[in-house]
Amino acid sequence: METKSLEGLYQQIIEGAQDAIVFADPDGIIRLWNSGAEAIFGYSAEEALGQTLDLIVPEKMRERHWEGYRKVMETGVTKYGSDVLAVPALKNDNSRLSVEFTIVLLKDDNGKPQGTAAIMRDMTERWQKEKELKKRLAELEEREKKI
Repeated sequence: METKSLEGLYQQIIEGAQDAIVFADPDGIIRLWNSGAEAIFGYSAEEALGQTLDLIVPEKMRERHWEGYRKVMETGVTKYGSDVLAVPALKNDNSRLSVEFTIVLLKDDNGKPQGTAAIMRDMTERWQKEKELKKRLAELEEREKKI
């Protein structure tokens, strides 16, 4: 395949993905926001591009998020390239959702970090079902103790 056609395929994959694919530069400014991100978070690309990641990071988690982000940009190392991270996130209506994601750390030819691409999936429904199952199990175990 020609390089030009490969680039077109990459673009189709990114735009067609149901998962959110978000690229942020070394300062945490959103530079890529695909249709999956639009569907999950409720912001159009026009609304998200140029904003910081605070757009989707809940306020009480921001300090910890930025501490980790700066460390990754300084060291060029992240464990979330292979480990999945599960965290709460914010939608455009300020409602919370649960997302799981991995990171692709992008580097220049000298190995200096140029930002991160996060591939995120909305896991809110599964998380709520698991929470309900755990509650129900605890209730059944408590009932069994009384018998």
